[in-house]
Amino acid sequence: MAHTAIVLGAGIGGVVAANELRKRSEKADRIVLVDRNAIHLFAPSLLWLAVGSRTANEIQRPIGELLRRGIEFVQGTIDSIDATNRVATVDGRRLAADAIVIALGAELAPDAIPGLAEAGHNFYTLDGAQSLRDALKAFKGGRIVVMTAGALYKCPAAPYEAAMLIEAALRKRGVREKTTIEMHAAEPAPMGVAGPAVSNAIKAMLHNKRITYSSNQQVESVDPTARVITFSGGSSTAYDLLAYVPPHRPPGVVTRSGLAGETGWIQVDRSTLATTFTGVYAIGDIVTIPLLMGKPLPKAGVFAHAEATVVARNIADARRRKPPASTFNGHGACFVESGDGKAAIGSGDFFAEPNPRINLKAPSLLWHLAKIAFEKRWLKRWPF
Repeated sequence: MAHTAIVLGAGIGGVVAANELRKRSEKADRIVLVDRNAIHLFAPSLLWLAVGSRTANEIQRPIGELLRRGIEFVQGTIDSIDATNRVATVDGRRLAADAIVIALGAELAPDAIPGLAEAGHNFYTLDGAQSLRDALKAFKGGRIVVMTAGALYKCPAAPYEAAMLIEAALRKRGVREKTTIEMHAAEPAPMGVAGPAVSNAIKAMLHNKRITYSSNQQVESVDPTARVITFSGGSSTAYDLLAYVPPHRPPGVVTRSGLAGETGWIQVDRSTLATTFTGVYAIGDIVTIPLLMGKPLPKAGVFAHAEATVVARNIADARRRKPPASTFNGHGACFVESGDGKAAIGSGDFFAEPNPRINLKAPSLLWHLAKIAFEKRWLKRWPF
């Protein structure tokens, strides 16, 4: 009897899961990938787009071009997820499965903070990265604020990369000396899960580029007319140009599904990514995996990629009545673009106890080129 696996969400994790499932399944098995968009956006390259190093066309591909032959792509809005019966309803169409992989990511919520959406540029979206690029091109000097509007967000390095890439772009245009750059973070330290050594190294990188850094800055509201950001406790700062990471929240369809835990995110077995529902798995930014240190595993594409591979292999094993043989080990790596054609890289074991063991290598041309190579491989060399 044919087996059906449905993957919900065509981000990094979803694309990898669908391709791995197709690779490891029987020819008669049905692999379905569902997403509301027909175009895949390679989000790690949004930072390069924001400073004019990429165009929108260079970092997007039709989802079909990223899929192995034999994967059915369904474009539509997911109305509901029935985890008990393994059924997803898409634009009123009922899709039943033997296994479901939920890879719906995190929803960006600039509306959660009064005035934020109107006040600046959300560089976690294509439109926001493009508007930031245009604003930087026209910028002639003043105060730039780069801000994280919530302590929990995907790609922990991205806001710090943004600040440093903006600084380099302004130097290239000859307006850096007319500009002050401030980094206001809601979290206690940069990339805090990676440990104090990594946090201190990132702060040193910012300091060396004369970017002022402030932590534990909880944004309460933004006045887009006066161009003033107000933080909890009554402090405030003015800006001429605001680039921000918005608050994140779980998609509503997950909240309504009964899959969400106390945090609102889906809780999974950290080794297998299995939920409490038989045959239902969740990967990537939609999940929460607590670490012994008291913080969750960061939301990052590198983890979504690895988790997707584990889940696909275990679904294929279950299909053949074999015990699951693959486990997610919490290892990961992250590039940190620092501008001027250089990048650092942090890598290590996030499941190490009592604290993750992460090593950050200094910025160099090598790591920058490695990030470019990965981008090209992702967008041009499918299937992996």
